[in-house]
Amino acid sequence: MAKNKFNKNWLHDHINDPYVKMAQKEGYRARAAYKLKEIDESEKLIRPGQIIVDLGCAPGSWSQYVRNKLAGQEGGRINGTIIGLDMLPMDPIADVHFIQGDFREQDVLEKLESVVGGRKVDLVLSDMAPNLSGVAVTDAARVEHIIDLAIEFAQAHMKPSGALLVKCFNGTGYTQLVEKFRQEFKTVVSKKPKASRDKSSEVFLLGKVLKNPS
Repeated sequence: MAKNKFNKNWLHDHINDPYVKMAQKEGYRARAAYKLKEIDESEKLIRPGQIIVDLGCAPGSWSQYVRNKLAGQEGGRINGTIIGLDMLPMDPIADVHFIQGDFREQDVLEKLESVVGGRKVDLVLSDMAPNLSGVAVTDAARVEHIIDLAIEFAQAHMKPSGALLVKCFNGTGYTQLVEKFRQEFKTVVSKKPKASRDKSSEVFLLGKVLKNPS
């Protein structure tokens, strides 16, 4: 009974969510686009000519937002390169190079390299989150593992002056994640965009300029 009530409450909140309505109106695949939009507008992350990688990109709303930003105008050609990586399939997005597979695997990295052609990435985005169990210590370890992967990817593929934006959760293990970012980046800021639901512990960590580029 409680589960049915929860599902009904979630559905009611979802249907009446202004960001869900806005996403439907503006053609975004998920309300998550507005989280990136708010962070981008405050931090000036996305600029013409950049190479941007979207880790765990499906269903694609972050890649859609990046594409719209780099296009400058509706229907215009983009000034930059967007690469989306995910183990899940994703419906195509104009001007986005989508590579399906695990970005730790050699064949996926070779496909990535064929797109970037030896150039380094300006911005790495990660809206990835693990399946959460509800057990705080277990979930903290899973979140940390995914963020470690994003940091390792950035160290291997990003310009020293680049930026990494990841999703994490303000709870068990969060302080350690912030400290980990401070060890790797010269500037670290935490962002809680308005589009993140009030009940959610979701926050985004942004690291700028690698301290120890590879």
